[in-house]
Amino acid sequence: MDRRKFVQNSALTFGALTLAQQKIFSAFFTKGNGAAPPPWMFHMLTDKIGVFTESGGTIAFLIDKKGIAVVDAQFPTTAPHLISELKKKTDAPIKYLINTHHHGDHTAGNISFKGLVDHVVAHDNSRKNQKRVAIAGKNLDKQLLPDKVYAEFWQGYVGEESIAMYYWGPGHTDGDSLVHFENANIVHMGDLVFNRRHPFVDRSAGANMSHWMKVLHRATRHFDSNTTFIYGHSADGYNIVGNTDDLKKFSDYLGAVLTFTEGEIKAGKTKEGFLKNTTIPNAGEWKGDGISRPLAAAWDELMAK
Repeated sequence: MDRRKFVQNSALTFGALTLAQQKIFSAFFTKGNGAAPPPWMFHMLTDKIGVFTESGGTIAFLIDKKGIAVVDAQFPTTAPHLISELKKKTDAPIKYLINTHHHGDHTAGNISFKGLVDHVVAHDNSRKNQKRVAIAGKNLDKQLLPDKVYAEFWQGYVGEESIAMYYWGPGHTDGDSLVHFENANIVHMGDLVFNRRHPFVDRSAGANMSHWMKVLHRATRHFDSNTTFIYGHSADGYNIVGNTDDLKKFSDYLGAVLTFTEGEIKAGKTKEGFLKNTTIPNAGEWKGDGISRPLAAAWDELMAK
């Protein structure tokens, strides 16, 4: 979602947020100076943590006098815009670049941080997937691979902020991290949440929709009602920032996709015929383009059982 649409659409779910989250969102509604906006959106959620969007997955960042942490990197064409904005804010070094998972719209921009960042951090499977895909695409030389990996939990510090990373099993891929800025109580979900947008389900990288629901359920239990969540992607009219209600609704959506698919399989439908569906019963607000992606993934997942 681009900057203009984000600001326009932020009001749509404002009333559903807690008072603390409404204060965070109020930072987005600042008056412009009449100049044409840049093609990206760079906004602070707190005095230290913000989000950047231009093209690809949403980036989160932490700015502290002792260092910077960045979550995801978009593309080589967009990451320099983020870096430029960060340099306007501080001369502090970039301590961590964290990847929520390996997909190119989240990691291709890693290369722009080469020589600027101390460490690139990701789940071990995310690093393996990134390297595997790059070798297959013959562009390994254009990658900046993670040099720090973890299996279940990782924790790092930038100034007084503690950054925790969790891996709770396969979902969107088999290497998705939840990234928690613990003091600020802000969690970047990566592509574990597509807010009202049909998701890409990467079965080639170990995605599993049934377990994805379990990951989301665990997130709603592990974090609290005051937690602010950042999403990798959102549909037009919906936000990249929200609360646990969005996680619950996305889990319900995944369940609806699996239930619908299972019923069609039992009814004797062919995959070709099934993929012609343009709606998913009980899928609520998930509409529009991309419906074949979750349908195909759900079909393959259920048929593989």
